[in-house]
Amino acid sequence: MNMRLLAAAIAGTLMFGAAQAQDLPKTHLKIVGGLSNLTAYNDYEKPFWTKTIPEKSGGQVTAEIRGFNEMGLKGPELLRLMSQGVIEFGTATLSYFASDNPINEAIDLAGLAPDVETARKVTDAFTPVYAKLYGEGSNVKLLGVSTYPAQVLFCNAQVNSLADIRGKKVRTSSRTTAEFVEALGGSAVTMAFGEVVPALQNRVVDCAITGSLSGYSAKWYEVSTHLYALPINWNQQIHAVNQRAWDKLDPKVRDFLEAEVKTLVNDIWDAAARQTQEGYDCNTGSHACPYDVKGKMTLVQPSDADRELLKKVTQETVVPKWAARCSAQCVSDFNDTVGKVVGVTAKK
Repeated sequence: MNMRLLAAAIAGTLMFGAAQAQDLPKTHLKIVGGLSNLTAYNDYEKPFWTKTIPEKSGGQVTAEIRGFNEMGLKGPELLRLMSQGVIEFGTATLSYFASDNPINEAIDLAGLAPDVETARKVTDAFTPVYAKLYGEGSNVKLLGVSTYPAQVLFCNAQVNSLADIRGKKVRTSSRTTAEFVEALGGSAVTMAFGEVVPALQNRVVDCAITGSLSGYSAKWYEVSTHLYALPINWNQQIHAVNQRAWDKLDPKVRDFLEAEVKTLVNDIWDAAARQTQEGYDCNTGSHACPYDVKGKMTLVQPSDADRELLKKVTQETVVPKWAARCSAQCVSDFNDTVGKVVGVTAKK
């Protein structure tokens, strides 16, 4: 294709996109996003809704977004509020809903996915189950599932292996990570993300689990000494909308939003591996850190023995305990999807 034909083709594509955007009716959306102090929100969610959506729709579709914490919410109530239509579009971490239904832990059981590629395969395999569950039981349409960077151990104590967790108090954010810590001989402590810094500082806990970059964003490097670079879980998030609110939108707007949210979700997944490494680099002061402020933590690399211990605890303790509290259908769905991806069979 010569340059003139190429230019004409590009112009035609742009004109087609502009024409499609003009076909969209004026629509304004209200979004409740994830934690507003984290990169997933500031680098992806917020610009997606406030810049990308208006730009790609030619100004026809606009949106305003606030993190759920900015609205005084804790997180676990988000699915219920979306179900009721109080919140139309929302983003929420799946582990928040684990106490309501253990199926919400299925894709993020501790130790299940020790790398981002496995985490994505597990998530994609189980997403249709969640779509059906929320659609039938909560009147909520699932638009996509994204993830935070790898959830790892920050410790204000010397930790050189998983075995060193024995006897330590560890902040966990889900039942599955609590069971994981307890299987290693540690004591699990449940507390909100915002309470962790003073807890580490005052030795209320010895360690805490969160995303490597999330911990950096929240300045955990100021109150921690050791960062253990073994992904325990990922803390996937759902992007969803109240079904009635969705049905009221013009079909063209729905098609437009579904396609764009898929791109958002893919972008966040692509960033997960990169941001996991950035978290390691920035908390420990590596020159590779792209940000000005750097921590001085010690980065501890897992040994092959630690990876085997992770797998053993997951298969022998984490998965069986989860299966015991989930329904027979839930366990069956897990085995048909996630189980086949990771080679694990859950038994009721």
